[in-house]
Amino acid sequence: MKARFIAAAVCGLLMTHVAQAAEIKLLAAGAIKEIFLELAAPFEGSTGNKVVATWTSSADIKKRIGAGEAFDLVIVGAPDVDAFIKDGKMVPGSRIDIAGSGVGVAVKAGAAKPDIGTSEAVKNAMLSARMVAYSAGASGVYVQRLFERFGIAEQMKSKSKQTAPGVRVAQYLANGEADLGFQQVSELVHETGIDYIGPLPADIQNITNYSSGIPVGSNASEPAKALQAVLSAPAAAPVIRKNGMEPSRR
Repeated sequence: MKARFIAAAVCGLLMTHVAQAAEIKLLAAGAIKEIFLELAAPFEGSTGNKVVATWTSSADIKKRIGAGEAFDLVIVGAPDVDAFIKDGKMVPGSRIDIAGSGVGVAVKAGAAKPDIGTSEAVKNAMLSARMVAYSAGASGVYVQRLFERFGIAEQMKSKSKQTAPGVRVAQYLANGEADLGFQQVSELVHETGIDYIGPLPADIQNITNYSSGIPVGSNASEPAKALQAVLSAPAAAPVIRKNGMEPSRR
């Protein structure tokens, strides 16, 4: 009798766990991908929740949220999260900061590595490259501004290309479409087929702070909040640093 009671209780707990499990639809910038994958697996295992992630560029995220596509959690640059909240697209007070990333430089694996130790060296590397690739996200927007800052925007029009949304610069370098690439450090350090040279010099570096926010009308806002807590917890710091980013200051 006691054994049947215990079995029934365990069954009830399992059924409750299954009933509470949720699917969290995530829309996120690719810069955070490796960090998320490492932290999400234990989250899914312990909660029973399933995260369905869409990885794309910041520009595409703004387009999708602006068009009213339904997601439960969005991770993108902090200014974009603030703009979504201001526009009524995200829940006020739902912004949770996760990590910051600088812009890095890479070449095809085995290729000569240009000097990037100074801003002038970076400018010369851009001008000397056959083709420069930069992302469709925040780092790409910044690289375009660098072209203008260096006074080489016109010269770079014919020798630079922006990746498709969600496609990493590493792909363009590895297949020979470009010989010099710029993207968030976190999107370069673990890629195959390329050699990561290093970050931009401090005087021309740009840090993008990635934050999360919950869209208005989310069907899984509470599980999304739990996921935010995992991604922003102090325990996540080693994973964040390992992947080329710095934890946001709490």
